[in-house]
Amino acid sequence: MSTFAYNAIDSSGREIADKLVAADRAAAIEQLCGKDLSPVSVDRMEDKRPEGMLARVGGVSKREVDAFTRQLANLLAAGVPISRALGILNREASRVASKKLWAVIHDQVAGGMSLADALSLHPQAFSTVYVAMVRAGETGGFLELVLGQIATFRSREDELKGRVKAALIYPLILAVLATGILIFLLTYFIPRFSVMFAEFGGSLPALTRYIVAVSGMLVKYWMVPVLGIALLVFAVRRMLADEAGRRAMEGLLLRAPMFGTGMARFALVRFCRMLGTLAGAGVPLIGALRVAKEAIGNQVLADTVGSAIESVQKGHPLARSLEGCRLLFPPAVIEMVSVAEESGGLDQELVRLAGAYEVELDRHLKMMVALAEPLMLFVMAVLIGTVVIGMLLPIFNMQELIR
Repeated sequence: MSTFAYNAIDSSGREIADKLVAADRAAAIEQLCGKDLSPVSVDRMEDKRPEGMLARVGGVSKREVDAFTRQLANLLAAGVPISRALGILNREASRVASKKLWAVIHDQVAGGMSLADALSLHPQAFSTVYVAMVRAGETGGFLELVLGQIATFRSREDELKGRVKAALIYPLILAVLATGILIFLLTYFIPRFSVMFAEFGGSLPALTRYIVAVSGMLVKYWMVPVLGIALLVFAVRRMLADEAGRRAMEGLLLRAPMFGTGMARFALVRFCRMLGTLAGAGVPLIGALRVAKEAIGNQVLADTVGSAIESVQKGHPLARSLEGCRLLFPPAVIEMVSVAEESGGLDQELVRLAGAYEVELDRHLKMMVALAEPLMLFVMAVLIGTVVIGMLLPIFNMQELIR
Protein backbone atom coordinates (compact mmCIF):
# COMPACT_ATOMS: atom_id res chain seq x y z
CA MET A 1 0.00 0.00 0.00
CA SER A 2 1.12 3.54 -0.74
CA THR A 3 0.14 7.02 0.36
CA PHE A 4 -1.23 9.41 -2.27
CA ALA A 5 -1.66 13.16 -2.08
CA TYR A 6 -4.64 14.41 -4.07
CA ASN A 7 -6.52 17.52 -5.09
CA ALA A 8 -10.20 16.98 -5.91
CA ILE A 9 -13.46 18.88 -6.31
CA ASP A 10 -16.59 17.84 -4.42
CA SER A 11 -20.19 18.01 -5.61
CA SER A 12 -20.55 21.61 -4.39
CA GLY A 13 -17.50 22.75 -6.39
CA ARG A 14 -15.24 23.12 -3.37
CA GLU A 15 -11.59 22.08 -3.84
CA ILE A 16 -10.22 19.53 -1.36
CA ALA A 17 -6.56 18.66 -0.76
CA ASP A 18 -5.83 15.61 1.36
CA LYS A 19 -4.11 12.20 1.48
CA LEU A 20 -5.28 8.62 1.20
CA VAL A 21 -3.81 5.11 1.24
CA ALA A 22 -4.31 2.79 -1.74
CA ALA A 23 -2.63 -0.08 -3.56
CA ASP A 24 -1.90 2.03 -6.63
CA ARG A 25 -2.90 5.26 -8.36
CA ALA A 26 -5.87 3.65 -10.13
CA ALA A 27 -7.21 2.38 -6.81
CA ALA A 28 -6.76 5.84 -5.29
CA ILE A 29 -8.77 7.44 -8.11
CA GLU A 30 -11.47 4.79 -7.66
CA GLN A 31 -11.68 5.64 -3.96
CA LEU A 32 -12.13 9.34 -4.76
CA CYS A 33 -14.84 8.63 -7.31
CA GLY A 34 -16.60 6.46 -4.72
CA LYS A 35 -16.71 9.49 -2.42
CA ASP A 36 -18.33 11.65 -5.16
CA LEU A 37 -15.07 13.57 -5.62
CA SER A 38 -13.68 14.61 -8.99
CA PRO A 39 -9.89 14.12 -8.85
CA VAL A 40 -7.73 16.92 -10.24
CA SER A 41 -4.33 15.44 -9.36
CA VAL A 42 -3.32 12.21 -7.61
CA ASP A 43 0.39 11.70 -6.84
CA ARG A 44 2.15 8.97 -4.93
CA MET A 45 3.96 10.59 -1.97
CA GLU A 46 7.21 8.72 -2.77
CA ASP A 47 7.20 10.31 -6.25
CA LYS A 48 7.22 13.80 -4.75
CA ARG A 49 10.78 13.48 -3.54
CA PRO A 50 13.20 16.10 -4.83
CA GLU A 51 14.70 15.29 -8.18
CA GLY A 52 18.20 15.31 -6.72
CA MET A 53 17.31 12.33 -4.49
CA LEU A 54 16.09 10.35 -7.48
CA ALA A 55 19.20 11.28 -9.43
CA ARG A 56 21.31 9.34 -6.94
CA VAL A 57 20.05 6.16 -8.60
CA GLY A 58 22.90 6.56 -11.07
CA GLY A 59 25.92 4.81 -12.44
CA VAL A 60 24.03 3.50 -15.49
CA SER A 61 26.09 3.60 -18.67
CA LYS A 62 24.85 4.76 -22.06
CA ARG A 63 25.28 1.22 -23.40
CA GLU A 64 22.92 -0.10 -20.71
CA VAL A 65 20.33 2.57 -21.54
CA ASP A 66 20.57 1.62 -25.24
CA ALA A 67 20.10 -2.08 -24.39
CA PHE A 68 17.16 -1.17 -22.13
CA THR A 69 15.56 0.81 -24.96
CA ARG A 70 15.92 -1.90 -27.60
CA GLN A 71 14.79 -4.73 -25.30
CA LEU A 72 11.78 -2.77 -24.07
CA ALA A 73 10.80 -2.05 -27.68
CA ASN A 74 11.01 -5.76 -28.54
CA LEU A 75 8.93 -6.78 -25.51
CA LEU A 76 6.22 -4.21 -26.22
CA ALA A 77 6.15 -5.20 -29.91
CA ALA A 78 5.56 -8.81 -28.78
CA GLY A 79 2.47 -7.69 -26.85
CA VAL A 80 3.96 -7.78 -23.32
CA PRO A 81 2.32 -5.18 -21.02
CA ILE A 82 4.69 -2.36 -20.12
CA SER A 83 4.70 -3.06 -16.36
CA ARG A 84 5.53 -6.72 -16.98
CA ALA A 85 8.18 -5.77 -19.56
CA LEU A 86 9.88 -3.45 -17.09
CA GLY A 87 9.81 -6.20 -14.48
CA ILE A 88 11.50 -8.58 -16.93
CA LEU A 89 14.23 -6.04 -17.68
CA ASN A 90 14.70 -5.48 -13.97
CA ARG A 91 15.19 -9.21 -13.31
CA GLU A 92 17.58 -9.62 -16.23
CA ALA A 93 19.79 -6.62 -15.33
CA SER A 94 23.31 -7.77 -14.48
CA ARG A 95 24.65 -4.65 -12.74
CA VAL A 96 23.40 -3.36 -9.39
CA ALA A 97 23.02 0.25 -10.57
CA SER A 98 20.92 -0.59 -13.62
CA LYS A 99 18.87 -3.17 -11.67
CA LYS A 100 18.06 -0.52 -9.06
CA LEU A 101 17.11 2.09 -11.67
CA TRP A 102 14.90 -0.29 -13.67
CA ALA A 103 13.19 -1.31 -10.40
CA VAL A 104 12.45 2.32 -9.53
CA ILE A 105 11.03 2.98 -13.02
CA HIS A 106 8.93 -0.21 -12.81
CA ASP A 107 7.47 0.83 -9.46
CA GLN A 108 6.67 4.32 -10.72
CA VAL A 109 4.93 3.04 -13.87
CA ALA A 110 3.09 0.32 -11.92
CA GLY A 111 1.88 3.07 -9.57
CA GLY A 112 0.11 4.85 -12.41
CA MET A 113 2.83 7.19 -13.68
CA SER A 114 3.44 7.37 -17.42
CA LEU A 115 6.73 6.00 -18.71
CA ALA A 116 7.82 9.44 -19.93
CA ASP A 117 7.15 11.01 -16.52
CA ALA A 118 9.05 8.19 -14.79
CA LEU A 119 12.04 8.57 -17.12
CA SER A 120 12.05 12.35 -16.71
CA LEU A 121 12.82 11.87 -13.00
CA HIS A 122 16.17 10.32 -13.94
CA PRO A 123 17.88 12.90 -16.21
CA GLN A 124 21.29 11.35 -15.50
CA ALA A 125 20.26 8.40 -17.70
CA PHE A 126 17.50 9.73 -19.97
CA SER A 127 17.95 13.01 -21.84
CA THR A 128 15.16 15.51 -22.48
CA VAL A 129 15.07 14.48 -26.15
CA TYR A 130 14.72 10.82 -25.15
CA VAL A 131 11.86 11.65 -22.78
CA ALA A 132 10.15 13.85 -25.38
CA MET A 133 10.22 11.03 -27.95
CA VAL A 134 8.82 8.53 -25.42
CA ARG A 135 6.05 10.99 -24.50
CA ALA A 136 5.16 11.42 -28.17
CA GLY A 137 5.03 7.63 -28.59
CA GLU A 138 2.81 7.18 -25.53
CA THR A 139 0.47 9.93 -26.66
CA GLY A 140 0.15 8.49 -30.17
CA GLY A 141 -0.13 4.87 -29.08
CA PHE A 142 3.00 3.64 -30.86
CA LEU A 143 5.47 3.48 -27.97
CA GLU A 144 7.20 0.29 -29.15
CA LEU A 145 7.85 1.84 -32.57
CA VAL A 146 9.28 5.03 -31.07
CA LEU A 147 11.53 3.06 -28.69
CA GLY A 148 12.92 1.10 -31.65
CA GLN A 149 13.50 4.37 -33.51
CA ILE A 150 15.26 5.82 -30.45
CA ALA A 151 17.62 2.84 -30.30
CA THR A 152 18.44 3.17 -34.01
CA PHE A 153 18.83 6.95 -33.73
CA ARG A 154 21.21 6.70 -30.77
CA SER A 155 23.27 4.07 -32.59
CA ARG A 156 23.66 6.32 -35.64
CA GLU A 157 24.45 9.28 -33.37
CA ASP A 158 27.25 7.32 -31.71
CA GLU A 159 28.71 6.44 -35.11
CA LEU A 160 28.60 10.08 -36.22
CA LYS A 161 30.13 11.39 -32.99
CA GLY A 162 32.82 8.71 -33.21
CA ARG A 163 33.82 9.92 -36.68
CA VAL A 164 33.94 13.53 -35.48
CA LYS A 165 36.16 12.61 -32.53
CA ALA A 166 38.42 10.47 -34.72
CA ALA A 167 38.83 13.36 -37.15
CA LEU A 168 39.81 15.82 -34.41
CA ILE A 169 42.07 13.63 -32.30
CA TYR A 170 45.20 13.86 -34.49
CA PRO A 171 45.29 17.71 -34.62
CA LEU A 172 44.77 17.74 -30.84
CA ILE A 173 47.67 15.31 -30.35
CA LEU A 174 49.90 17.56 -32.47
CA ALA A 175 48.87 20.62 -30.46
CA VAL A 176 49.60 18.89 -27.13
CA LEU A 177 52.92 17.58 -28.44
CA ALA A 178 54.00 21.01 -29.68
CA THR A 179 53.06 22.63 -26.36
CA GLY A 180 54.95 19.97 -24.38
CA ILE A 181 58.12 20.32 -26.48
CA LEU A 182 58.00 24.12 -26.24
CA ILE A 183 57.60 24.02 -22.45
CA PHE A 184 60.51 21.56 -22.20
CA LEU A 185 62.78 23.81 -24.26
CA LEU A 186 61.88 26.96 -22.33
CA THR A 187 62.12 25.46 -18.83
CA TYR A 188 64.92 22.89 -19.12
CA PHE A 189 66.98 23.31 -22.29
CA ILE A 190 67.35 27.09 -22.51
CA PRO A 191 68.31 27.76 -18.84
CA ARG A 192 71.38 25.50 -19.28
CA PHE A 193 72.43 27.33 -22.41
CA SER A 194 71.90 30.64 -20.62
CA VAL A 195 74.46 29.66 -17.98
CA MET A 196 76.99 28.82 -20.69
CA PHE A 197 76.39 32.13 -22.52
CA ALA A 198 76.79 34.07 -19.27
CA GLU A 199 80.21 32.46 -18.69
CA PHE A 200 81.40 33.49 -22.16
CA GLY A 201 80.20 37.06 -21.76
CA GLY A 202 79.77 39.30 -24.79
CA SER A 203 76.67 40.55 -26.48
CA LEU A 204 73.98 38.03 -27.42
CA PRO A 205 71.81 38.35 -30.57
CA ALA A 206 68.45 40.06 -30.03
CA LEU A 207 66.47 36.88 -30.78
CA THR A 208 68.52 34.94 -28.22
CA ARG A 209 68.01 37.64 -25.58
CA TYR A 210 64.25 37.58 -26.09
CA ILE A 211 64.10 33.80 -25.83
CA VAL A 212 66.26 33.76 -22.70
CA ALA A 213 64.10 36.48 -21.15
CA VAL A 214 60.90 34.52 -21.85
CA SER A 215 62.50 31.36 -20.45
CA GLY A 216 63.60 33.17 -17.29
CA MET A 217 60.15 34.62 -16.71
CA LEU A 218 58.51 31.25 -17.29
CA VAL A 219 60.85 29.50 -14.82
CA LYS A 220 60.51 32.24 -12.21
CA TYR A 221 56.82 33.00 -12.56
CA TRP A 222 55.47 29.62 -13.76
CA MET A 223 52.47 30.00 -11.48
CA VAL A 224 51.21 32.98 -13.53
CA PRO A 225 50.46 31.06 -16.79
CA VAL A 226 49.13 28.10 -14.79
CA LEU A 227 46.79 30.42 -12.90
CA GLY A 228 45.86 32.17 -16.15
CA ILE A 229 44.92 28.86 -17.80
CA ALA A 230 42.90 27.84 -14.73
CA LEU A 231 41.05 31.18 -14.74
CA LEU A 232 40.40 30.86 -18.47
CA VAL A 233 38.95 27.35 -18.04
CA PHE A 234 36.83 28.59 -15.13
CA ALA A 235 35.59 31.59 -17.14
CA VAL A 236 34.69 29.41 -20.14
CA ARG A 237 32.81 26.94 -17.91
CA ARG A 238 30.91 29.79 -16.24
CA MET A 239 30.14 31.23 -19.65
CA LEU A 240 28.82 27.89 -20.93
CA ALA A 241 26.74 27.45 -17.77
CA ASP A 242 24.93 30.73 -18.49
CA GLU A 243 22.40 30.68 -21.33
CA ALA A 244 23.46 34.04 -22.76
CA GLY A 245 27.13 33.09 -22.56
CA ARG A 246 26.48 29.73 -24.21
CA ARG A 247 24.63 31.44 -27.06
CA ALA A 248 27.51 33.89 -27.53
CA MET A 249 30.05 31.05 -27.61
CA GLU A 250 27.97 29.01 -30.05
CA GLY A 251 27.51 32.04 -32.30
CA LEU A 252 31.26 32.67 -32.28
CA LEU A 253 32.00 29.05 -33.21
CA LEU A 254 29.44 29.14 -36.02
CA ARG A 255 31.26 32.11 -37.55
CA ALA A 256 34.62 30.31 -37.42
CA PRO A 257 35.91 29.34 -40.90
CA MET A 258 35.24 25.69 -41.79
CA PHE A 259 34.52 24.74 -38.16
CA GLY A 260 31.24 26.66 -38.22
CA THR A 261 30.17 24.86 -41.39
CA GLY A 262 30.93 21.53 -39.76
CA MET A 263 28.83 22.43 -36.70
CA ALA A 264 25.92 23.50 -38.91
CA ARG A 265 26.08 20.27 -40.94
CA PHE A 266 26.23 18.17 -37.76
CA ALA A 267 23.12 19.96 -36.45
CA LEU A 268 21.37 19.51 -39.82
CA VAL A 269 22.02 15.76 -39.78
CA ARG A 270 20.64 15.42 -36.23
CA PHE A 271 17.57 17.54 -37.00
CA CYS A 272 16.66 15.74 -40.26
CA ARG A 273 17.15 12.27 -38.78
CA MET A 274 15.11 13.06 -35.67
CA LEU A 275 12.29 14.77 -37.59
CA GLY A 276 12.19 12.02 -40.21
CA THR A 277 12.17 9.33 -37.51
CA LEU A 278 9.29 10.93 -35.62
CA ALA A 279 7.29 11.75 -38.75
CA GLY A 280 7.70 8.16 -39.94
CA ALA A 281 6.45 6.95 -36.55
CA GLY A 282 3.25 8.97 -36.93
CA VAL A 283 4.05 11.82 -34.54
CA PRO A 284 2.21 15.05 -35.51
CA LEU A 285 4.47 17.52 -37.32
CA ILE A 286 4.37 20.25 -34.66
CA GLY A 287 5.29 17.83 -31.88
CA ALA A 288 7.98 16.23 -34.04
CA LEU A 289 9.48 19.66 -34.83
CA ARG A 290 9.66 20.55 -31.15
CA VAL A 291 11.48 17.33 -30.30
CA ALA A 292 13.80 17.68 -33.32
CA LYS A 293 14.59 21.22 -32.22
CA GLU A 294 15.87 19.88 -28.90
CA ALA A 295 18.06 17.37 -30.77
CA ILE A 296 19.99 20.06 -32.67
CA GLY A 297 22.39 20.63 -29.78
CA ASN A 298 23.08 24.28 -30.68
CA GLN A 299 20.86 26.94 -29.13
CA VAL A 300 21.57 29.57 -31.80
CA LEU A 301 20.43 27.19 -34.55
CA ALA A 302 17.55 25.91 -32.41
CA ASP A 303 16.24 29.48 -32.08
CA THR A 304 15.92 29.75 -35.86
CA VAL A 305 13.93 26.51 -35.90
CA GLY A 306 11.68 27.92 -33.15
CA SER A 307 10.49 30.67 -35.49
CA ALA A 308 9.86 28.03 -38.17
CA ILE A 309 7.66 26.04 -35.76
CA GLU A 310 5.55 29.15 -35.14
CA SER A 311 5.17 29.57 -38.91
CA VAL A 312 4.04 25.94 -39.32
CA GLN A 313 1.50 26.42 -36.53
CA LYS A 314 -0.01 29.27 -38.57
CA GLY A 315 -0.60 26.86 -41.43
CA HIS A 316 2.43 27.58 -43.61
CA PRO A 317 4.25 24.68 -45.36
CA LEU A 318 7.34 23.33 -43.63
CA ALA A 319 9.70 24.20 -46.49
CA ARG A 320 8.53 27.81 -46.58
CA SER A 321 8.85 28.04 -42.80
CA LEU A 322 12.45 26.79 -42.90
CA GLU A 323 13.53 29.39 -45.48
CA GLY A 324 14.49 31.80 -42.68
CA CYS A 325 17.00 29.30 -41.26
CA ARG A 326 19.58 29.56 -44.07
CA LEU A 327 22.44 29.04 -41.62
CA LEU A 328 21.09 25.55 -40.89
CA PHE A 329 19.19 24.69 -44.08
CA PRO A 330 20.90 25.30 -47.45
CA PRO A 331 18.61 26.28 -50.37
CA ALA A 332 18.93 22.76 -51.84
CA VAL A 333 17.52 21.24 -48.64
CA ILE A 334 14.58 23.66 -48.69
CA GLU A 335 13.75 22.64 -52.26
CA MET A 336 13.96 18.93 -51.50
CA VAL A 337 11.76 19.32 -48.41
CA SER A 338 9.24 21.27 -50.50
CA VAL A 339 9.06 18.52 -53.13
CA ALA A 340 8.77 15.84 -50.41
CA GLU A 341 5.86 17.71 -48.80
CA GLU A 342 4.03 17.85 -52.11
CA SER A 343 4.59 14.13 -52.80
CA GLY A 344 3.73 13.01 -49.26
CA GLY A 345 7.11 11.38 -48.58
CA LEU A 346 8.50 13.87 -46.08
CA ASP A 347 9.68 11.31 -43.53
CA GLN A 348 11.63 9.20 -46.07
CA GLU A 349 13.17 12.30 -47.64
CA LEU A 350 14.31 13.68 -44.29
CA VAL A 351 16.00 10.39 -43.38
CA ARG A 352 17.62 10.32 -46.83
CA LEU A 353 18.84 13.90 -46.39
CA ALA A 354 20.32 12.96 -43.02
CA GLY A 355 22.30 10.15 -44.64
CA ALA A 356 23.42 12.31 -47.57
CA TYR A 357 24.61 15.18 -45.39
CA GLU A 358 26.26 12.75 -43.00
CA VAL A 359 28.45 11.66 -45.92
CA GLU A 360 29.11 15.32 -46.75
CA LEU A 361 29.99 16.01 -43.11
CA ASP A 362 32.43 13.11 -43.20
CA ARG A 363 34.11 14.60 -46.28
CA HIS A 364 34.17 18.03 -44.64
CA LEU A 365 35.84 16.63 -41.53
CA LYS A 366 38.45 14.81 -43.61
CA MET A 367 39.19 18.04 -45.46
CA MET A 368 39.51 19.93 -42.17
CA VAL A 369 41.98 17.34 -40.89
CA ALA A 370 43.89 17.41 -44.18
CA LEU A 371 44.32 21.17 -43.76
CA ALA A 372 44.86 21.11 -40.01
CA GLU A 373 47.73 18.57 -40.09
CA PRO A 374 50.16 20.64 -42.22
CA LEU A 375 49.04 23.83 -40.44
CA MET A 376 49.84 22.32 -37.03
CA LEU A 377 53.15 20.95 -38.31
CA PHE A 378 54.01 24.39 -39.71
CA VAL A 379 53.18 26.10 -36.39
CA MET A 380 55.26 23.50 -34.53
CA ALA A 381 58.18 24.00 -36.90
CA VAL A 382 58.01 27.81 -36.58
CA LEU A 383 57.83 27.85 -32.76
CA ILE A 384 60.38 25.13 -32.05
CA GLY A 385 62.62 26.19 -34.94
CA THR A 386 62.66 29.78 -33.68
CA VAL A 387 63.76 28.65 -30.22
CA VAL A 388 66.47 26.33 -31.56
CA ILE A 389 67.84 28.91 -34.02
CA GLY A 390 67.80 31.57 -31.33
CA MET A 391 69.97 29.34 -29.10
CA LEU A 392 72.33 28.36 -31.94
CA LEU A 393 73.02 31.91 -33.17
CA PRO A 394 75.52 32.69 -30.36
CA ILE A 395 77.40 29.48 -31.14
CA PHE A 396 77.91 30.63 -34.74
CA ASN A 397 79.49 33.78 -33.32
CA MET A 398 81.50 31.98 -30.61
CA GLN A 399 84.79 33.87 -31.20
CA GLU A 400 83.21 37.22 -30.41
CA LEU A 401 81.57 35.76 -27.26
CA ILE A 402 84.92 34.36 -26.01
CA ARG A 403 86.64 37.76 -26.45
